[in-house]
Amino acid sequence: MEVFIDYFRRVANNNDWWIIGIELIVIGLAVYWIVDFLEGTRGERLFRGVMLMILILVMGLLILNLLVQQFDFARLRHLYKGFLIGVLIIAVAGFQPEIRRVLIRLGQPRFWSNSLHQLSRTVEEIISGVTELSAARIGAIIVVEKQVALGEFIDTGVRIDAKVTADLLRTIFHPGTALHDMAVIIRGDRLIAASVQLPLAEADSIGGVELGSRHRAAIGITTGSDATCLVVSEETGIISIAQDGRITRNIDESELRKHLTRVIS
Repeated sequence: MEVFIDYFRRVANNNDWWIIGIELIVIGLAVYWIVDFLEGTRGERLFRGVMLMILILVMGLLILNLLVQQFDFARLRHLYKGFLIGVLIIAVAGFQPEIRRVLIRLGQPRFWSNSLHQLSRTVEEIISGVTELSAARIGAIIVVEKQVALGEFIDTGVRIDAKVTADLLRTIFHPGTALHDMAVIIRGDRLIAASVQLPLAEADSIGGVELGSRHRAAIGITTGSDATCLVVSEETGIISIAQDGRITRNIDESELRKHLTRVIS
C-alpha cells in the first residue's frame, strides 16, 4: 500500500494539489461543455461510453507504470501505449459527425454576435407561421426544446435540421403533405425534426376535460420535460400553449410573443 501512495505522490508532482485542482476543474469544464453540446444526440451516449473507457484506461496506465517501475515490464508498457493510440483513432472516427458540426458552427461568420438576433428572428418566424396556420384553420403542434433533451422523440420523426421559417412551418403542416401529421421540434433557431410522435396525456391527468389528440400530446410532452408546446386547433384555429403539463387556450399574438421570447433565449 505504501508503494501505491508513494507512486501517486510522485505523479502528483510533490503534492502540488492546487495545480492538480486547477487541472481537474479545467478538464471538468471541458467535459461539461462537450456533454452539453452533444445532449440529445446519438453522440451523447457514445461520448459517455468513451469517457468511461478513457477513465478505465487512465487508471490502467497509472497501475501499469507502477508495475513497470517495480518489475520492468517494458514490452507490456509499449503494447499498452499502442492500444491508447488505437482508441484515440476510433474515438475520432466515431465522433466524425459531431466534430464536423462544431467546425461548421465555428466557421459561421459573426456567430456569437448574431446569436441574439437569430433567436429574435426565430421568434418572429414562429409567430408568423402560427398565426397564418391559425387563420387558415390548419392544425399544428410545435415543440420548443429547452434544457431537457428530446432526442428519444426526435428519433421517431424525420430529421430536417433547417433554419426555422414561417414558410417551412406552413409547408410542413399543409394538409396532404408527407410530414403534416404529428409534431415538429425546434431547438434554438433550428427545426430539428418533423412528423414526431409525442406521448399522449391520460384522460385522468387532465381532469376529464375533452381535448383533441394534439392538445393531449402537448400536455404529455410538457409533463415529462421542460419543453414548451404550441398547438393550433384544426377545428377552431385557436392557438394554445402548454408548459409544465398545463395548457392555456386561446392566446393572442402579444401573449405568444412574450412567452416565446422568454422561452427561446
